Amino acid sequence: MRFAAALLAVAISASAVAGEVQYKALPREAQQTLALIRASGPFPYPQDGRTFGNRQGLLPKRGHGYYLEYTVKTPGARDRGARRIVAGGGVEFYYTEDHYGSFRKIVDP
Repeated sequence: MRFAAALLAVAISASAVAGEVQYKALPREAQQTLALIRASGPFPYPQDGRTFGNRQGLLPKRGHGYYLEYTVKTPGARDRGARRIVAGGGVEFYYTEDHYGSFRKIVDP
């Protein structure tokens, strides 16, 4: 029974990602942020590269420290804005434009 509940939790978590977004369809600023992630920086914000806890449970469940967050500049914003890329283990990338309210998996990066 515990195993079935764990499988269900993973399935629910994985399905909370609201689809996919092609790399070419990302805003230019998100493409630039992804390039910085792949080059290991330098990053414009001190918060970039910090652990993302996935407290909302919208991304697939992984161990602490698996996800890292990065700011995607928002033109006209006076602060960091709401857009982010969350990198999972350096092999999967998710884009949010509503400050972790929803995610789309980046494909074909």
